[in-house]
Amino acid sequence: MIEGNAAPHVNDQPIFAAELTPYRSLGRRGFKILLMIAGAMSLVHILVFLVIGAWPIVFFFGLDFVLLFGAFWLNYHAGRAREEVSVSRTDVSVKKFAPSGRVTEHRFNTFWTRFSIKRHQEVGIISMMISGGGRQTDIGSFLNPDDRESFAAAFARALAAARSR
Repeated sequence: MIEGNAAPHVNDQPIFAAELTPYRSLGRRGFKILLMIAGAMSLVHILVFLVIGAWPIVFFFGLDFVLLFGAFWLNYHAGRAREEVSVSRTDVSVKKFAPSGRVTEHRFNTFWTRFSIKRHQEVGIISMMISGGGRQTDIGSFLNPDDRESFAAAFARALAAARSR
C-alpha cells in the first residue's frame, strides 16, 4: 500500500537514507551453538532419567527444548522487520517491511512533514512519529533508546537541511 504524494522527481537524490533494523544480541552462529549445548544437556538428562526408570520426566526435557527453540524462532522471525527512511528535497519516504514480507510505504512532502518525539524523563525517547498532509506513521518503534536518540538527531538534521535547500 502506498500512501502519500506522487513519486519523487527522478533527479531528486536522497539527502539522508537509513535502514532501521531490530537489534539481536545472539547471531545465527551463536543460536546454533546454544541449541547444540541445550540439546546435549537435555539428551544427557533424558538418558539419566530413562536409566533410573523415571521415563515420564523425559517428555518435560523434550518440551523444554522445543519451547526454547520456538522462543528463539519467534524472536528471529520478528527480527526480520525493518524500515527504510529517506529524505530528499521534495520527499520523505518510510518503507516498512513486516516479518511476513509485506511492504508498506508512506510518503510525505518534505516541507509539510512534522517530526514529533515523545520523551520519558528516565528512559529518553519512547516514540517517534512523522506526520503531514493529515497522515502519520511511527518509526523506529523497535530501536533501543540509544539508537532512537542518534536516529532522531540525524533525521531532524536531514529534514532541516532538505527544507533549507
